[in-house]
Amino acid sequence: MKAIVYTEYGSPEVLRLQEVEKPTPSADEVLVKVHAVSLTKGDRYLMRGTPFLLRMESGLRRPKKQILGMDIAGTVEAVGANITQFKVGDAVYLDNTKNLGGLAEYVCASPQTMALKPASISFEEVSTVPSAAITALQGLRDYGALCAGQSVLIVGASGGVGTYAVQIAKSLGATVTAVCSTRHLDKARALGADAVIDYTQEDFARSGKRYDLVLAVNGFRSLGDYRRVLKPGGIYVSAGGTMRQIFAAILLGPVVSLLGRKKMRSMGTVKPNAADLVYMNNLLEQGKVKAVVDRCYPLSETAEAMRFFESGRVQGRVVIHIA
Repeated sequence: MKAIVYTEYGSPEVLRLQEVEKPTPSADEVLVKVHAVSLTKGDRYLMRGTPFLLRMESGLRRPKKQILGMDIAGTVEAVGANITQFKVGDAVYLDNTKNLGGLAEYVCASPQTMALKPASISFEEVSTVPSAAITALQGLRDYGALCAGQSVLIVGASGGVGTYAVQIAKSLGATVTAVCSTRHLDKARALGADAVIDYTQEDFARSGKRYDLVLAVNGFRSLGDYRRVLKPGGIYVSAGGTMRQIFAAILLGPVVSLLGRKKMRSMGTVKPNAADLVYMNNLLEQGKVKAVVDRCYPLSETAEAMRFFESGRVQGRVVIHIA
């Protein structure tokens, strides 16, 4: 089968199309014929081998797993002897963060992080759901405890996680303010944001407005800035952004949380599970949430796709289509 293989860390040039052996599923696995893969920040970090601590698990000098691809959509090609949830021919999508391997014509995966694809949603669209939508869902619902009638500020509302966060927050009954650049304001409004802030023109930390929840998806601001815009009892959740922002939330968040009634949290690792994928299925089928796909590339142009993904100009997700 064809696959995108990388044998060393580096820029997108390390991603090469090669012929490799087709995998065989174990008794507890499903073999999926891949139709679409959505690129993630996890793929980017693994490709570059940064931050360096990541290499403690992925391989110190070179990658242990040489085929990237976490967010996958396709059809079931074969099932292991112990699999009863899925059958050959089922259209599915999955989060394969643990095993990777999605940037190939076939991949083996556990059914524990897999769900049936909604019939009305394309493979390309549904491939954007596993990590991005689930990060947004868990950040808002589980870490942020967002309830109907509350207000939420989403910082970084134009990317993969942010576009889902705006829509999921609206489905939960919240009032949403989206922070993004000028070119993405109309998209944020179209996704349902009640208010938008152009960070190139306005500083949300100096606006005087207060929120029940701040979900920080992209960029970097100090914990003090985020704490300033929280209402008493409000919650700040770091769901990504720069390494500096992530580590600030992890290391300083618990300390800052002790100084008053405002909580500062970091999501850490998203918890892939089939139940949350089924939850997203319902939102997709009801039309409450829509995938935002910026561009699609063929498997042979994965390196170019990754270059665009790293450009910072992406609105939604970048998808690899595998014919």
